[in-house]
Amino acid sequence: MTDLDIERLLDYRPEPGAFTDRVILITGAADGIGRALAEACAAAGATVVLLDKDIKGLESVYDAIEQSGHPQPAIYPLNHEGATVKDYGDLAENIRDSLGRLDGLVLNAGWAGTLTPMKGYDPELWFKVINSNLHGPFFLAQAVLPLLEASPTGALVVSAQDARKPFWGAFGMAKAAQDAMIDILAGEHRHEKGFIHVNGVDTGPVRTRFRAGHYPAENADALPGPEAVVGPYLYLLDPGDPAVTGQHLRLEGHVPVPPRTEASET
Repeated sequence: MTDLDIERLLDYRPEPGAFTDRVILITGAADGIGRALAEACAAAGATVVLLDKDIKGLESVYDAIEQSGHPQPAIYPLNHEGATVKDYGDLAENIRDSLGRLDGLVLNAGWAGTLTPMKGYDPELWFKVINSNLHGPFFLAQAVLPLLEASPTGALVVSAQDARKPFWGAFGMAKAAQDAMIDILAGEHRHEKGFIHVNGVDTGPVRTRFRAGHYPAENADALPGPEAVVGPYLYLLDPGDPAVTGQHLRLEGHVPVPPRTEASET
């Protein structure tokens, strides 16, 4: 595959064993897109580091991967909201000591806090949302960059979201900053030998707990499931594919939606 045709990317799956010996860290791995991606990476042979604040969810993903006979994953409970720079440094050190390498990082975790007008936004909540969606992902990426640089095919993929909309407040601003981070990191690394590939994927509406929490009246059955959008992530993480960096892939309008049923029409 030499182009970035979205429909073809959505159908993309690595060759069996393509991710063998690769270590991939996925945040927000307890459910939704993070879980679907973790299971797909493991099925391709990767050792997946599952990071989330939801420990029970992590254990469920861990069990599903192990019961499928894929490489044993690792669980790393962590909450971006309160994590410190040292916590991220410790995480990088633990990965280096226990797994010896890191080949891919997917910044997928997200928490919007609340939808409210800027003029009434609670300052304490503002800091928590910014920590969760901007400071945390940045300091995590910074901590593991040396590991990604040491990989012959290091990749960083961000779950982007166009939230520059009324009432999205701190989350909208943090996601806009994540878009900038993609451009900055891609530019800083693209001229290096064996450079880190840095890209973003904006899936559009997907049937996840995050989506349901902010659109409670929406018919979730009419949305594609998380497994329908993992193809582009896998393509960007696949060490056998052409070097692509600095891309902002937008999937909305391209992802097949479930067929309408009698239940979804009511």
